[in-house]
Amino acid sequence: MGTLALAAKITHVPSMYLSELPGPRHGTRQDAIDGHKEIARRCKAAGVDTLVVFDTHWLVNANYHINCAPHFKGTYTSNELPHFIKNMPFESPGNPALGRLLADACNEMGVETLAHDATTLDPEYGTLVPLRYMNADQHFKVISVSALCTVHYLNDSARLGWAMRKAVEERYDGTVAFLASGSLSHRFAQNGLAPEYAFKIWSPFLEALDHEVVEIWKRGDWKTFCGMLPEYAAKGHGEGFMHDTAMLLGALGWSDYDGRAEVVTPYFGASGTGQINAVFPVTPQAGGATPMPVASSAEGYTSVATRL
Repeated sequence: MGTLALAAKITHVPSMYLSELPGPRHGTRQDAIDGHKEIARRCKAAGVDTLVVFDTHWLVNANYHINCAPHFKGTYTSNELPHFIKNMPFESPGNPALGRLLADACNEMGVETLAHDATTLDPEYGTLVPLRYMNADQHFKVISVSALCTVHYLNDSARLGWAMRKAVEERYDGTVAFLASGSLSHRFAQNGLAPEYAFKIWSPFLEALDHEVVEIWKRGDWKTFCGMLPEYAAKGHGEGFMHDTAMLLGALGWSDYDGRAEVVTPYFGASGTGQINAVFPVTPQAGGATPMPVASSAEGYTSVATRL
């Protein structure tokens, strides 16, 4: 019935908002903003009606959660970086019906997921910053999915992504984009050094690791990437333990995925972290088997699927 038309890994650095404002950071993140606008342009061209954002700033300590309120509107100040994002207005329509469909499909596949369509909960800035540039005209409906998952397995997040794709394709009368909103390495600069690292990566090791991962994505070596994801998430300080990435790859077919990532905004440093905007072409997938855990990270957060 429905279509997953676009999938992407996107940045949400708060310095994008600073880049709009007068001052020393004005214009410094225009490339990232332009990348968001290009992804939105492609979504419109593909007929996308809803953006589903896997948000690594929505922390949850049990279950998976979907914020599918009918409408989002308010003024946002970041509790983490209130000097970066303060008093930022936001507004987007929601999609309760799709949110419930997604949750139902995840639960049927054994991933306990709750849809919240009658809630006062606002999205976090992993959703709000991208929407500022992708949905300023409120063209798209929006759903936010929790992806800062503290006690969850990566293979469950991959299974969730696959279940959501199946729900879109088999039960939804519309066209959807999945956006994994999070960085690559996410080791912030040590306190007191943030200005020095405003446009840099925290360490040569993390920068080299991130660059190698981007090359793996570009050549489509998904067996290698899926196999290394648990250790990358732990040793590479992956944002949100990289559950957003597991969700995205799960939706695309996990290690059986046969697409190659297209970099829209080249890799860049922000406050020590590694960032990118990259589109992952959606290709037909005949899989659907239950993910099989094969490895766990050094920190014990995650195990990874060999296939879907």
